[in-house]
Amino acid sequence: MTTKTSKMPVIFIGHGSPMNALADNAFTNSLKEVSRRIETPTAILVVSAHWITNGVELQGGKNPKTIHDFGGFPQALFDIQYPAKGVPELARELELLKVGKVTEDWGLDHGAWTILRHIYPQADIPVFQMSLNANMTFKEHFELAKEIKFLRERGVLIIGSGNIVHNLRQINWKEDSAPFEWAIEFDELIKESIVKRNYSPIINILSENPTLAKTAHPTFEHFVPLLYTLGASSEKDELSSIFEGIQNASISMRSFILG
Repeated sequence: MTTKTSKMPVIFIGHGSPMNALADNAFTNSLKEVSRRIETPTAILVVSAHWITNGVELQGGKNPKTIHDFGGFPQALFDIQYPAKGVPELARELELLKVGKVTEDWGLDHGAWTILRHIYPQADIPVFQMSLNANMTFKEHFELAKEIKFLRERGVLIIGSGNIVHNLRQINWKEDSAPFEWAIEFDELIKESIVKRNYSPIINILSENPTLAKTAHPTFEHFVPLLYTLGASSEKDELSSIFEGIQNASISMRSFILG
């Protein structure tokens, strides 16, 4: 794989509804600007909320399939393909480093392709995914991210794809509905920690603010990708916003770049 002399940033994207893949709105327009704001990567590693396994797995296929891992949406969404090449050599390298186990069974789930089709619409950057180990603590996810941060020096763009607030149980299907107060509170709490580069309150959110955390996330798969973006960052990385706002009253779309 071609190496680069400059270090790639890390990104967190609040991906929200799969329908954002088809949308033309402020959020998707902000994604279209990302490729203009950063250097072109040699490859992309996505840690998505939608691939959860027992143990860490690494997508190692040469031509990862586009996974439509949802139901009840228009046919136009199922018709979308994102034909990016895979990065099997990097997946195998991470396997040798005991980060995880390579599999070709997965592809690119909607946590990856619904955002990448706006950032890199030509699908001309190789992409692979790393799963979320369901048996790991927040601290362990954060520490694992440190083990993969060296990829940034190799021109790899690491993207965590989830949502800082994600509560489908209280969702309002009107996209521009007023956010719940607890959603605003949790979103701002996490933002403050990121701005201050004080990640301890985020890693320990379940013990320090359990009620608010469990309201913002009845399940935590959309929160964990944030830990990979933060864990793969460094103190000198400059923080810049991609987008902020809350859709459907209970889904934070906050997205940002570090580096």
